[in-house]
Amino acid sequence: MESLIKFVQDEFVTKKEFPEYSAGDTITVYYEIKEGAKTRTQFFRGVVIQVKGTGASKTFTIRKMSGTVGVERIFPVNLPALQKIEVNKRGAVRRARIYYFRGLTGKKARIKEQRRR
Repeated sequence: MESLIKFVQDEFVTKKEFPEYSAGDTITVYYEIKEGAKTRTQFFRGVVIQVKGTGASKTFTIRKMSGTVGVERIFPVNLPALQKIEVNKRGAVRRARIYYFRGLTGKKARIKEQRRR
């Protein structure tokens, strides 16, 4: 059954090329929003909290601060409205899922930048 699902995903799901990113990286996601008959591009810039899943079901969660309120958004990688992803900073973190980042505020909520690879 799983091989059948994998076959269908490989054949029929269109794959987009995005740069590599992981937890702790600051990225900007550009996506299309439809309002009535109009469409516009909006961006969401924040820190990647987690990357989850593989293949067609892969998702990633981004967190940003909007004033004093933390806003998280989950994006599926195969979302048709997803236009492009830019990696702004590479973060040096030791975990794959940085949920502890939700509880940090102010200067403690900074992530060290990783040296160039």
